[in-house]
Amino acid sequence: MYCLDPIVGGFPIDSLTLLHVVGARPNFMKIAPVLAATDSGRGWKNVLVHSGQHYDSIMSEAFFDDLGIRAPDWNLGVGSGSHAAQTAAVLAGLESVLDQEQPDLVLVVGDVNSTLAAALCAAKKGISVAHVEAGLRSRDRSMPEELNRVLTDQLSDLCFTPSRDGDANLRSEGVPEHRIHFVGNVMIDTLEKSRHRAAELHASERYGLCAGEYVVVTLHRPSNVDDPAQLARIVDAIDAIARDHPVLVPIHPRTQKNMERFGQTFASAKAIAPVGYLEMLSLMGSAGLVVTDSGGIQEETTALGVPCLTLRSTTERPITIDEGTNVLVPVRSKGAILEAFRSQWRRDVSHHLPELWDGKAADRIADAIEAWAGQRS
Repeated sequence: MYCLDPIVGGFPIDSLTLLHVVGARPNFMKIAPVLAATDSGRGWKNVLVHSGQHYDSIMSEAFFDDLGIRAPDWNLGVGSGSHAAQTAAVLAGLESVLDQEQPDLVLVVGDVNSTLAAALCAAKKGISVAHVEAGLRSRDRSMPEELNRVLTDQLSDLCFTPSRDGDANLRSEGVPEHRIHFVGNVMIDTLEKSRHRAAELHASERYGLCAGEYVVVTLHRPSNVDDPAQLARIVDAIDAIARDHPVLVPIHPRTQKNMERFGQTFASAKAIAPVGYLEMLSLMGSAGLVVTDSGGIQEETTALGVPCLTLRSTTERPITIDEGTNVLVPVRSKGAILEAFRSQWRRDVSHHLPELWDGKAADRIADAIEAWAGQRS
């Protein structure tokens, strides 16, 4: 392995080894364009590691197919478990991979347990870390993802931010300016590349839905689906909406499991199995409104120009509110959700794409890595 200490040595720019770590569905949409950009004629070696944090075929392999991501070089197979168990399993599994692959840079994406574990494992072994989607903050430390974001950014040599607020957040936490790189949103790279194929699916027609006349719902966040009272409020509100408007719920395995455990069902909304990326993009693109607690869907609906209700009291993506189509809805009651729905249904969305959400974020990431390597060679 080339020495990474800038004082005593460096490495040739044209022989970089980059090791990319993914673990959960949102990671796949972010890593696909980065792999493509770093693969494109630079002579670099890309190693792809799948932690296996999302391990069933719909939540994982189907997304690889939709996004054109090659098979991973390594699969750690960590599966489900507590936050501590998942993090520990990735730490233990990745260490031997790093010893064998000897990468010059480990790229991590997003804010899941695999993200933090991979960054920590690499940093402890003296390997440089790049964080794609750095700087996002909800200010809610009860969210495990918030802790993952903060700690990963502190460990990272390169912090690639999707929006200007990310830069400001990192500066306020003492991250040096030379580590901060505003590159734009890689999720939008994938969306723009996939938008036409998704539209051609006409996914809404498969479910007998008319464009602009239905609602898509996604739920998975523990704060919403692990508490039976909270989940009941949401299910009741969604069913109330469904009595007047078609509602489609691609149901997350965690949500399905908890609804069964709590004895809850959708009486009016139509629950379906999880769908792949292209089908979900097609369904959202034709929806009249999306209800979610997902971070990525807040961004995707902003890019698609579709009204979005986010069932949370905070968001790490405030730009989707300031410049996009997103509205936060704290789940205090069934009535709060219904009131927000009535205010946003058929709303004439006026928005513009945030800065650098132009489909070229991954190219800027590759250029920044090349510049970083050049300074160390």
